[in-house]
Amino acid sequence: MDDLAARGDIKQIPVGIGLIMIPLLLFTGCALSPKPFTQDEVSKRVAEDTAGMYLNQEPISGPVSVEEAIARTLKYNLDYRLKQMESALELGLTGQAGYDMLPRLLTSAGYRTRQNSPGGTSIGILDREVSLRPSTAEQQNHAQGAAEFSWNLLDFGVSYFRARQQADKFLIAEERRRKVIQNIVQDVRTSFWRALGAQRLVKETEVILDQANLALTRSREAEAQRLIPPALALNYQRALLDSISLLNLRRQDLEIAKQELAALMNVEPGVDFVLQEAEESKLPASPTDIRKLEELALLQRPELREEDSKKRITANETRKQMVSMFPAISLDYGFNYDSNNLLYHNNWFTGGIRVSWNIMRLAALPVLLKNQEGQVEVDRSRRMALSMAIMTQLRVSIERYRLALIDFKLADIGSQVDKRLAANMRASITSRLNSELEGIRTNARAVLGAYQRANAYANAQIAFGRLYNTLGFDPLPDDFEDDNLEELTVRIRDHLQETEEDTLRMTSNLFGHFPTISIIFVGVEDPIMQVRMKAQVAVLLSRHQIELDAENGFPLVLTLRSIMNEEIETTSWTLELEGHKGMNKKSAKFLTTVPSNSRDSVYESALVAAITSTLPELRSWLVELEKGDK
Repeated sequence: MDDLAARGDIKQIPVGIGLIMIPLLLFTGCALSPKPFTQDEVSKRVAEDTAGMYLNQEPISGPVSVEEAIARTLKYNLDYRLKQMESALELGLTGQAGYDMLPRLLTSAGYRTRQNSPGGTSIGILDREVSLRPSTAEQQNHAQGAAEFSWNLLDFGVSYFRARQQADKFLIAEERRRKVIQNIVQDVRTSFWRALGAQRLVKETEVILDQANLALTRSREAEAQRLIPPALALNYQRALLDSISLLNLRRQDLEIAKQELAALMNVEPGVDFVLQEAEESKLPASPTDIRKLEELALLQRPELREEDSKKRITANETRKQMVSMFPAISLDYGFNYDSNNLLYHNNWFTGGIRVSWNIMRLAALPVLLKNQEGQVEVDRSRRMALSMAIMTQLRVSIERYRLALIDFKLADIGSQVDKRLAANMRASITSRLNSELEGIRTNARAVLGAYQRANAYANAQIAFGRLYNTLGFDPLPDDFEDDNLEELTVRIRDHLQETEEDTLRMTSNLFGHFPTISIIFVGVEDPIMQVRMKAQVAVLLSRHQIELDAENGFPLVLTLRSIMNEEIETTSWTLELEGHKGMNKKSAKFLTTVPSNSRDSVYESALVAAITSTLPELRSWLVELEKGDK
């Protein structure tokens, strides 16, 4: 070793250099410290973001219709832009994932140099004698290059299922984009109709508010001068203040909707616009065929279609884990070059095949299968819970729409009555102060009634839009990013008219059709009561696609029993359904308490409640009985 060192083959690093480098490295590590943003940097970022919010937007050049408002929102809304970019990103990642399945072609090049010549001697294993003089087969300076083609079957399998998962992630992003579009359209409709109601009444409101404030002043003066009794003056003032307060609340509530609409359309602050007048279209009646709408919602809702993609992702994840337990087979073939002149061959081809297998991964197979079963069950439970939530949401939306129609009808009648009262009061106003004050109060009440009617109509439109949104329909049939604002507005108008006209009538045969039933009453002696009960049950079941057939339907026996206990009566309805062959009898029981000696309508209500509570079971029984009879 000393001889080798003496020949200069081994050189020692000076100790002083090492001592100098240590504090330098320590100083470099300690020099890193947080650097806060300066005020100029933050201001620059704010200016850039603000300037980018309103780029490439067509200015508002006229009254804005509801279709144009939706079109502007879809083209310029920043939240939708974000979802659109996220979907595009997932699509790009999907394409990128496909390249992972390709074989690898690795190329490399480099240059090697060293201080002295490489080489060595050979020493005998047994006698430890040097058999060769020191020699080398490598130059001190030489270049290298290689190109190797390799393919791993295991990596290919894993990449294949990863690419399928990424494709499903793109579908999930698309469904979330659909949901954003549906919510945006619903928000635009909500804000538009409320803002339009405020716009229609703004001038009339300003006039009546000025008159009401003037009437307040005159009423106070008349009270001070004893021209009218104090109690009458105070009553007038109280009524006027109530009307003014309600008018202000209604006006503020509806006018705020215009600011919300401007934010949805991404209108620059300070830009005013006018809404285009829209005819009050006849609102469709509340739907009764609830089951068909449930089918549509379960078919169309983005949340459930997203769950379908998640189900496939879970299945592919299991397959990917299973594939990773297989042996890995690698195929290699490449070309190598070395500029070393001492080599006999400066370029050569290499090839090989290798099999490797981590057998210990097989121990995780039972756990993997168990986890996969658990994940599948969790996904199924989540889909069922989501489906139930959607069906409940649909039923609530239908009920809200029905109640909104009733509210609008009442508000319309009330507004007409208020207008007639105001007209009669104007015709009968005299020169007396109290008569004039009463006329102003009546006019204010008429304007308030008009606000209430406009608000009720807006609520009915909103409820219908919410029902439309609950069904999962898209406001546009396909991609629209390349359409200009005018083209998109026309497409939205045409598509909304087509879909909304047929929304509540469309259906699917996803769940088939239920067989018919026949009703038999036990415990109900009054024939008139039986007829009424049968009619109520028929209407209820018909709403859920279950029809009656006295001759060929499955017999449904409805048994009424009552147990008296002092002033309380316990009433039970038992439902029994059996097949035509008398097999597979199904039954359910519904209990309730009613006052003793109740009217017949109480028992009828209990029957409706019993049928409603057992509808899910009744559907399952009918499907099962039909299969058993075939």
